[in-house]
Amino acid sequence: MHFFVAGFGIAAWVPLVPFAKERLAVDDGVLGFLLLCLGVGLVVSMILSDLLCARYGSKPIILIGGFGIALILPWLAVASTPLELGAALVAFGASLGSIDVAANVNAVELERAAKRPLMSGFHAQFSIGEFAGFDAMTALAGCTLELFHQP
Repeated sequence: MHFFVAGFGIAAWVPLVPFAKERLAVDDGVLGFLLLCLGVGLVVSMILSDLLCARYGSKPIILIGGFGIALILPWLAVASTPLELGAALVAFGASLGSIDVAANVNAVELERAAKRPLMSGFHAQFSIGEFAGFDAMTALAGCTLELFHQP
């Protein structure tokens, strides 16, 4: 399930990028910097999550990352300034990075306990989550467009 959540989160953000650029009226350079904020959050959290998983186990890190994705994703859709969006992207990246590391740690533990390969099935859940996230955002965008174009 945690692989699905990570895939859903990233796929739900991607269709929002052009709308964020238009809403904030930023040029390509500023948008590139904002997208880099996501990467910064990812990298930092991946390093820290490895240490936190070793100390506390993967379950609490997965829960924190999942709740972070759920709480921050709507903020990405409504951020009204580049600074606000940049902060949200750092936090969103941190949530994605932490759930990614912790989910893989958990998957390795489950594989060892089962004594058979399971990783490809877990990563398939990430891909299924991406499809679901993209489909959900496309459906929401379609509903929004219909609301604004009714006579």
